[in-house]
Amino acid sequence: MTREHAPPASVTGAPLSGSVLAESAVVFAVVLSIHATVWDRYSWCAVALAVQAFYVQYKWDRLLQQGSAVFQFRMSANSGLLPASMVMPLLGLVMKERCQSVGNPYFERFGIVVAATGMAVALFSSVLALGITRPVPTNTCVISGLAGGVIIYIMKHSLSVGEVIEVLEVLLIFVYLNMILLYLLPRCFTPGEALLVLGGVSFVLNQLIKRSLTVVESQGDPVDFFLLVVVVGMVLVGIFFSTLFVFMDSGTWASSIFFHLMTCVLGLGVVLPWLHRLIRKNPLLWLLQFLFQTETRVYLLVYWSLLASLACLVVLYQNAKRSSSESKKHQAPTITRKYFHFVVVATYIPGIIFDRTLLYVAATICLAVFIFLEYVRYFRIKPLGHTLRSLLSLFLDERDSGPLILTHIYLLLGMSLPIWLVPRPCTQKGSLGGARALVPYAGVLAVGVGDTVASIFGSTMGEIHWPGTKKTFEGTMTSIFAQIISVALILIFDSGVDLNYSYAWILGSIIIVSLLEAYTTQIDNLLLPLYLLILLMA
Repeated sequence: MTREHAPPASVTGAPLSGSVLAESAVVFAVVLSIHATVWDRYSWCAVALAVQAFYVQYKWDRLLQQGSAVFQFRMSANSGLLPASMVMPLLGLVMKERCQSVGNPYFERFGIVVAATGMAVALFSSVLALGITRPVPTNTCVISGLAGGVIIYIMKHSLSVGEVIEVLEVLLIFVYLNMILLYLLPRCFTPGEALLVLGGVSFVLNQLIKRSLTVVESQGDPVDFFLLVVVVGMVLVGIFFSTLFVFMDSGTWASSIFFHLMTCVLGLGVVLPWLHRLIRKNPLLWLLQFLFQTETRVYLLVYWSLLASLACLVVLYQNAKRSSSESKKHQAPTITRKYFHFVVVATYIPGIIFDRTLLYVAATICLAVFIFLEYVRYFRIKPLGHTLRSLLSLFLDERDSGPLILTHIYLLLGMSLPIWLVPRPCTQKGSLGGARALVPYAGVLAVGVGDTVASIFGSTMGEIHWPGTKKTFEGTMTSIFAQIISVALILIFDSGVDLNYSYAWILGSIIIVSLLEAYTTQIDNLLLPLYLLILLMA
């Protein structure tokens, strides 16, 4: 959050127990709400996982304070293990429940695999922390052992042999990605953010490998395959060049030309053939046909292009303003940075209302462009590398303490994940009635509206601070009020939304997520939409 101008207490060595306890209380409220809604053996596993993650989180915090962690993590936050550990298990539980209610056994089992995978990677992160803590915390080890034993026992009797192998494959990929990316990218993640991001990437990579090995003529939707291939392709490109540029200077013209040539080779020689094998069509022709299939899509693409041009003009204007400023450390003000939140809201709402499938694909393309430009900036690839470094440095905040600038990518992910994560077969036949009708809007509400309003009003008008944080009561209250107004506007403009008098659950979900925003020190652009998505799906 841009309202935080001072480093959290963990950096200065003072206790963070107050804010961490409040954050943990909010997460436990979400876990118990989902447990009360689902109420089966898997929800009991989630409760057990939450208890052990709560205890292990303090061990991670101590490791970070002492500088004893295996890798260099982002120091401007606590470990965030508890909120991150619960995302995949809770998402899998609500996905299982939703797909079961519409009679889709394939995605019901898929939800169980997601939940089991999330618990497996969370338990691995806990074991990692406990293994390097000195002295070894006996009580925490006992609690983690009991919780882990319960989870393993229940999952062992719930998963098929193939599903167990799938979970172990994801865990293996997660271990290797942790060793590679956390070494190559120091100070870019907290332990919780690494768990969330790398766990998600590991699951996507395993799904792509699984589907590539079992592909048949009629299997899968090309739109889903497009997302999987793009995400995995961009990650593999990044790992390839990160390894390569350890041995050579990336800032020369020779290296830059080699970068562009190898990117084309990897894209045309690996990514496109991989996608062609999955969708059984020419990927480029399919994409062009898809984008311009209807007149509505053409209008949306033109509208989004105008918004993107406007955003670029704002960046250039701020750069010109910095050039004319006497201070070399000129930074864009909070309101200017939050302008991009308004731009993405204006982008996503028409897409959700008129063509969600187009928005799904367009967000995937935008993610690929953002990641590619970050590679160009990070490796100083000519001719745009140094220019991007100068432009993006205007919009840095305390969360960009590592070599990567990820806040804009997290913003895109936070807005897009509610569109990407919910299986479309489980949203048909009117199954998204009530609070679930707002699931596609989870990113818009939590980040586009809630986080933006909280930041602006909190930094300009806030006086009463939440205990242990720099965030204000006024910012949180205006955030809740703005999200309620937004829900009312969605009801007016989107005829497909029918809340079925589930207003109390919606209000409670908004309040809980707003309180999480007030206390969490993790990347709120990524965390808040996921928790609101989970609550609305339940």
